[in-house]
Amino acid sequence: MHEKELEILEHLHHDTNLHQRDLARIAGLSLGMTNVILKRLATKGFLMVRKVNNRNIKYIVSPSGVEEISKRSYNYFKRTIKNIVYYKDNLECSIQTLKTRGVERVVLAGESDVDFILEHLCSKNGLEFRCSSLAYLPRPGEVVLVSETEPPDLSSDGHRLFLRNLLIKD
Repeated sequence: MHEKELEILEHLHHDTNLHQRDLARIAGLSLGMTNVILKRLATKGFLMVRKVNNRNIKYIVSPSGVEEISKRSYNYFKRTIKNIVYYKDNLECSIQTLKTRGVERVVLAGESDVDFILEHLCSKNGLEFRCSSLAYLPRPGEVVLVSETEPPDLSSDGHRLFLRNLLIKD
């Protein structure tokens, strides 16, 4: 199933009063492409189509459509958890290395999706953790981790590290 098919199916599952025009707008598709996808979903048995009157059609997600949504959601959730564990393991190794090098505080510069993992690992390893702006200059015993959302700066020194480099190890 393609991404747009799943998106349309999920929207119909949450709101059975959506019309083709609504779905086209939500999914960012033309009305014609939306019509093609709706027909494809009905052919696959994921969607039931009921004609209300000459102008209105009601779309109902079938039990197999709900199962498909659930299966996709479960697989997405499983991949996400696997990635979080991978990132946590890499970060834990890095935090432990920083501690052995005498670092006492980790400062996260910028916003990060893994800040909660960093905070937990610092606490677990006896390091202070705080968040700051990108302009923060590290003090002795500190290391600044530049968030993964920031572009890498080639002028890195031993006191400013790039979180993306710690997240993804070769």
